[in-house]
Amino acid sequence: MRIGKTDQAFTAICTSDAESITVRGHDLCNDLIGKIDFTEYFWLLVLGEKPAPKQRAMLDACLVAIAEHGLVPSVQAARMTLAAAPEAWQGAMSAGLLGMGTVVAGSTEVAGRFLEEIRVAADKDGKGDEAAVIEALEALKARRAKVPGLGHPQHSEGDPRALRLMELCDEHEVSGRYVGILRLLGEHAPKIINRPLPVNVSGAIPAVILDAGWPVDALKAVPLVARAGGLAAHLLEESRRSIGFILSHNADLAISYDGKDAQKG
Repeated sequence: MRIGKTDQAFTAICTSDAESITVRGHDLCNDLIGKIDFTEYFWLLVLGEKPAPKQRAMLDACLVAIAEHGLVPSVQAARMTLAAAPEAWQGAMSAGLLGMGTVVAGSTEVAGRFLEEIRVAADKDGKGDEAAVIEALEALKARRAKVPGLGHPQHSEGDPRALRLMELCDEHEVSGRYVGILRLLGEHAPKIINRPLPVNVSGAIPAVILDAGWPVDALKAVPLVARAGGLAAHLLEESRRSIGFILSHNADLAISYDGKDAQKG
């Protein structure tokens, strides 16, 4: 049974022969290894062209900003998996990455698509970015929905990572339409939603990286690649100084059973 297209069997990413490996039109051994850093290579792999210095700087800043943030649920899942299966680093790493959804880390993509929706709406109706932002916020309020890219349970006075990323974006003269929309959201959201809503890192990353030229359809790749680095650190520590079963035990102590009592007799 035929499913999907079968008439365009091509890839533009990599090929090899007996003597060489070609990646995005570059000889891997002669042009890339030892001559390009991983951030540049990541950009080249995804977009097919090497980044300009300012593009590389913003991608690098985003990767550093999101790589590590303590014992978040995805990290706990990875560490408990390794504690239970110490031979399975790949399983533990997968457990951590699979836990990156719309609430933690994967929220970068949600916020980025929200920024894109506002941009498209502003252009489509000619209303301008500020009017589109206000309209989007009012729609979220009516649905009692969260504002993607704003608010943080710990950094209630403002996410320092977000502030730094936007400062860097300004310094590198990358700030454009998306950063502008994000700043408008940060300005109007507290008044419309009626509570403090500072810009968070999940809002700043897509804004700055989209303005740098990164495609919206590849936004999820940025936190995934970054958090893989952080997970590697946690898994090495877990293998040497395990807390996986401590995490599990404390979860058991923190949760009370409220189900039915066992039938006696």
